Amino acid sequence: MTISEREVRTMLRLAHVADGEDSGQPLPWSVFTGLKELIGSDAVQLCQFDAKQRVEMLCQELSDLHPSEADLAEIEGSYEDSFWQHYWSSPPCAYPDTSGDVASVTKASDFLTDREFHNSPMYIEYLKLFGGEREMMLCLPSQPGRVLRLLFWRGPGRDFTERDRGLLTLLRPHLYETFKRRQRPKVALPTLTPRQTELMKLVAVGYTNNQVARRLSVSEATVRKHLENIFERLQVDSRTAAVTRVLGAEYGIR
Repeated sequence: MTISEREVRTMLRLAHVADGEDSGQPLPWSVFTGLKELIGSDAVQLCQFDAKQRVEMLCQELSDLHPSEADLAEIEGSYEDSFWQHYWSSPPCAYPDTSGDVASVTKASDFLTDREFHNSPMYIEYLKLFGGEREMMLCLPSQPGRVLRLLFWRGPGRDFTERDRGLLTLLRPHLYETFKRRQRPKVALPTLTPRQTELMKLVAVGYTNNQVARRLSVSEATVRKHLENIFERLQVDSRTAAVTRVLGAEYGIR
């Protein structure tokens, strides 16, 4: 595989990121931008979740792919439900968990033809909403069931290439070192009440305030008040940050 001078410069920049850059994020945004450019992706996502518990532990994303309001309005319940419903039957998604292989860089087309992919429930009920037509996955060192993965997405058009796979394979150890260096010192998490913990688990799987209210048999105003109290207790200002703190503490992600 021949690498151009521009690609070498980009890879060197990605491999040597200043530790202070975007220190509050698992990876610097400049890494996402550089990967997006190097691989030619419409979206790059770093995520980690507990596949058995169906909870997201970490998520950082830079994406040009977004579902339309019209598409979301047609969904009954949470679109996250569809993801988990079809996760284990979707080979491109579940492969690192079912195989134990977290070293290989894989593409959706390694497992499914285009026709099989477009006829799969995961595509029809979830990926199609976001315009995710082509996927490549780089797993960083982690354990099956709680795989730390970088996902690359493209809309309609050409698939990822063996060259793309090779570039990510070369970058894999450097990206993991950057991730490890940036882990924040472990701090004690303020204690949440059982009710607040129950609410945060529903928020973590993607339920709206209205859906949480129905499941807990309370008013939506009560849910909002609970969230305000949780944000204040955790010293965060968003649902995503609260979920990251709560689940990060539970699963050892800092």
